[in-house]
Amino acid sequence: MHRSHGAYPDVVAERGPCPSCREAERLGRRRFLQLLADGTALLLAGCGAPAKALSRHRRPSHQVPIAPPAPVVDDQDGGPPVPLGEIPPPRPGPPELLWSGPPGTSQVAWTVDDGYCQECIAQYLAFAESSGVHLTFNPNGVFGDLWTPSVVAEARTMVANRQIQFGNHTWDHKDLTKLPTAAIAEELTRNERWIEDTFGVTARPYFRPPYGNYNARVLSVAGDLGYTKVLMWNGTFGDATVETPEQIVSLAEQWLRPGTIMLGHLNHTPILSVFGQIQAIMAQRGLDPVTVDEMFGTSRTTG
Repeated sequence: MHRSHGAYPDVVAERGPCPSCREAERLGRRRFLQLLADGTALLLAGCGAPAKALSRHRRPSHQVPIAPPAPVVDDQDGGPPVPLGEIPPPRPGPPELLWSGPPGTSQVAWTVDDGYCQECIAQYLAFAESSGVHLTFNPNGVFGDLWTPSVVAEARTMVANRQIQFGNHTWDHKDLTKLPTAAIAEELTRNERWIEDTFGVTARPYFRPPYGNYNARVLSVAGDLGYTKVLMWNGTFGDATVETPEQIVSLAEQWLRPGTIMLGHLNHTPILSVFGQIQAIMAQRGLDPVTVDEMFGTSRTTG
């Protein structure tokens, strides 16, 4: 699985609003993915082999249909809106490593890290708004300027309606195992302040260590700060580095299963062209994309 990240380019994107989705969010209703049963599937084009074959990528066993636009589906069990700006205090405790969802679930947690691609940030939020897919973002605050005011407003609406949430991935993605104790704490607290000030919620109790690297000291500091859920993963889109759309779809086919915590990144644009294929895979397999709050029974109101 990928545990590294590449260079930091800046990209700008434009997207339109989705009034019908916003109206559904104002009702406080959770929306999830559903394929139109009578839609005509389009086949994934451009399935030629990449110039360099990577052993970690399993080739698609069949062509993947592109999902038609997913309708908004009402779900009454989403709960009341999350009150933004009401930050619960830290609840220190021993940290628990989370590698996959609970046994017997049909859920998957699509998690998205980092954030040095502005177009990726904007289009991921637009995708969530238009599709109803639930996502967990783990951004680095050092890239906070790329979260434009309109995108932040969109994110806050979806946070309030429990469709997306935020975890702590540190301020600027340093390998915490190589830092002194005080610097580990600063990486977490500085990013927490940015998330609270920007989105009106806490990231606690979720913490994803950069590169997946941790040791006893890192876990001790995180637990003392209230990060008692260490969010690892057991599936990846491989997009910490630049991958082709075909490679991303191949990895989605390989890893998207019940209970998968799927690792993605807000860093490179190829994944933006295959959201439909990823939707189709989840729908074909009966998977319910949820936030990690939903997967593990936690809440933004208690942290």
